[in-house]
Order: sequence, then C-alpha cells, then structure tokens
Amino acid sequence: MNKSSVMALDKVDDSVSSDGASAVSDQVSATKPDESHDDSAPSTVGAEASDAGADATENADAVAAEDGVVAVADAAEGTGKSGRSWRRLQPRPLTGILMLLVVVSVILAAVFGWKLETRNDRQAAGTAALAAAQDYAVALTSIDSSHIDSDFATVLNGATGEFKSMYSKSADQLKPMLLQAKSVSKGHVVAASVQSAAEDHAVIMLFVDAEITNMTNPTPRIDRNRILMTMDRVDGRWLTSKVELP
Repeated sequence: MNKSSVMALDKVDDSVSSDGASAVSDQVSATKPDESHDDSAPSTVGAEASDAGADATENADAVAAEDGVVAVADAAEGTGKSGRSWRRLQPRPLTGILMLLVVVSVILAAVFGWKLETRNDRQAAGTAALAAAQDYAVALTSIDSSHIDSDFATVLNGATGEFKSMYSKSADQLKPMLLQAKSVSKGHVVAASVQSAAEDHAVIMLFVDAEITNMTNPTPRIDRNRILMTMDRVDGRWLTSKVELP
C-alpha cells in the first residue's frame, strides 16, 4: 500500500471516530434530562410534599387537639354530673336543719295533741264524775221511812267497794230506828267541785243541806254537811267508793 492510500484510510478512521463520538455525544445529550428542568422539578415536588406533610401534620394535630378538648369536655361534664349527683345525695346544711325542724315540730305536735287529748279526757271524766256525785249525794241524804227499802236500794246501787259493804251493814242497823221515828230526810246539793280527776277516778267536794223531820221534831231541821266523795268508774258507770265528812 502506498503512502497516499494510508493517509486516506487514516482520514476515514478519524472521520468515523469523530462522527461516532459526535453521535454518541448527541445520543447522550438527548437521553440526559435537562439540568434546569431536573433542578427545579425536584425542588417543587419536595416543597409540595413538604407542604402536604405540614398540612397533614397540622390537621392531625388539630384533630388530636379537638379530640383532646372533646375528651376533656366529656370528662369535665361527667365529673360535673357525677359531682352534682353526689351533691344531690349529700344533705345540705339548710336541708338538714329544715328536716330537723320538721321532725321536732311533728314530735311537739304529737306531744301537745296527746296532752290535749288527755286533758280533755280528764275534763270529761271530771264532769261525768261530778254529775254522778251530785246525784248520789242527794240519794244518800234523802231517806223516807215510808219507802225506806227502795231508798236503801238506790244508795247501794250507786256504791262500790268498801263503802258499799259498810253502808249495807249500817243500813240493817239504822232501818228499825228510822221506821220507829218515822224519819224523813230530804237533801239537796248547795255547791260541788272537782278536786282531782283521771279517766277512771275522781274526788269531788260537795256541800249538802239535808232537811230532817221525825216524830220528835216535826219542824224541819237543816243539817249542813260537807262531803268529800271518791268516785270510780266501773263498767262505764261512776260509782261512789268512799264518803268522808271532813
């Protein structure tokens, strides 16, 4: 091969090498992304991602804070309700005082009512005993020899206890004397009062005048008596259990 041929081949080789290098360089440049575009795109995407993350974080924080507030509010409301319920169960000082006053008032009313009822019962008993004693005092001091048996029976019917036994014995002794003297005695109550009274027992003070006549003294004689009479209620009846001449 001559020199000119060698030189021609060298040029061809250089041309091929140059063209290949250029082609390769262009291909690389074509396939390589734009540096300006690559620099800006990642930064924008990163910023957007960062903003989205921040927004998500803020939203999460807000939700958490809201949940916390709701939870605290619920807890506070529950505590308040529980506290109010507990306070309802606990008696307040004013309520306790009012309850105490009500209880005391009820007790006092009951005691007052009982005392009033007892006093009324005693007054009623005293009134009934007083009336029975006045009737009995008239029967006791009114004896007529013409119907002496019925008069004695009336006296015994209104007596009880020891006095009834004593009068029964005395009547048997007095009957012959009264019949012989044809004695007549008429009594009437001048005054009477209740000395003491209970439901079934009473003491009555009486002032009784008895007008007495007999065969020896046809002119009436007034015999004034002060009698202390004890009355007992037996089977619903007021009977005389004791007669005293103080």
